[in-house]
Amino acid sequence: MPLAVFVLGLSIFALGTSEFMITGLLPGMAADLGVSIPDAGLLISAFAVGMVVGAPLLAVGTLRLPRRVTLLALLVVFGLAHVVGAVAGNYGLLFATRVVSALACAGFWAVAASTTVSLVPTARRGRALAVLVGGLTVANIAGVPAGTVLGQHAGWRSAFWAVAALTVVAAAGVLALVPRTTSTAPARVRAELRVFRNGRLWLALGVIALLQAMVFATFSYLAPLLVSVDGLSESGVPVVLALFGGGALVGIVAGGKLADAHPFATLYGSLALAVAALVTLAATDNAVVAVIAVLVLGAAGFAANPALNIRAYTIAGGTPTLVGASTTSAFNVGNTVGPWLGGTTIAAGLGFASVAWVSVVLGALAVAALTVSLHLHRRTEVPAQVPESQPV
Repeated sequence: MPLAVFVLGLSIFALGTSEFMITGLLPGMAADLGVSIPDAGLLISAFAVGMVVGAPLLAVGTLRLPRRVTLLALLVVFGLAHVVGAVAGNYGLLFATRVVSALACAGFWAVAASTTVSLVPTARRGRALAVLVGGLTVANIAGVPAGTVLGQHAGWRSAFWAVAALTVVAAAGVLALVPRTTSTAPARVRAELRVFRNGRLWLALGVIALLQAMVFATFSYLAPLLVSVDGLSESGVPVVLALFGGGALVGIVAGGKLADAHPFATLYGSLALAVAALVTLAATDNAVVAVIAVLVLGAAGFAANPALNIRAYTIAGGTPTLVGASTTSAFNVGNTVGPWLGGTTIAAGLGFASVAWVSVVLGALAVAALTVSLHLHRRTEVPAQVPESQPV
């Protein structure tokens, strides 16, 4: 495996740590900036909005640009946004830096994926992309808890400085190890856009958004939920976030093995386990039970991701570029809507446990949308021709 692929995975680790570390920093950020925890939670949504907008636009806009130059430019923008965020004296400026960071992150994802597959033979593309996406998983296991510990002991701004430093390391690696490559394929924007006439694709993207919103309506407020409702100590929050990340890793591995042959069964099973965990979180005030539920939520929520992507790419057929960017956008629509809905119920005085009930409702909507998708699949797909997409 080329070292450049691992460098790109390291870069995704830095980007992913930034995207999700706000969860563990919310109480300190809210207190320092003089805003409520729901308002601080909107910083997560700000990042997601930037990803939603940036992914499809930059996927098209960077098709013909030199990849290494583009990767470096996006890392520079990302790093500078974190420097500004680390010294931001008010909530508005910090909010703006999160949007800018997300735009750079979205563009980097698009270019890094195309660069990764160009660096390896066709038979090794899956493994190479696994290294790339593995950076995000490791961010959840190690980067987010580390950022939380750093924030608790040295202030939330120190976590932003740490991400900026990681970005410098990633940029140096890209400069040294990523070869000068360009996109040789012509930009087939019209062909890519035609697939969006298919209503089944929009339904698949809707399921992605609902399932992601289900997870992040609760995940975004885990720290105050576990501390205020379940009696967990603040020092225990990083450990629980690491458990969530560990569950996510197990879920991705298991979901990846099941999704090719049984995408719908994988999705229904993941949703069932996630909803059960969320009901438990909403109903319990026992820290041990809550921690177990968080572990299950991480595993179940991320186990669905491979199947969600498979459904979208199966419908896309031979036009994957914009669909890939659109799945990124759909995931981040969920990242935006989920924390906003959870914050709304907290602001309404319903308590931190209410976010889990919000997630349960979103999970029920995801099941309904998935059922419609399965019905259309059975009407339009021929199982004998596409065995990897057979519902069971």
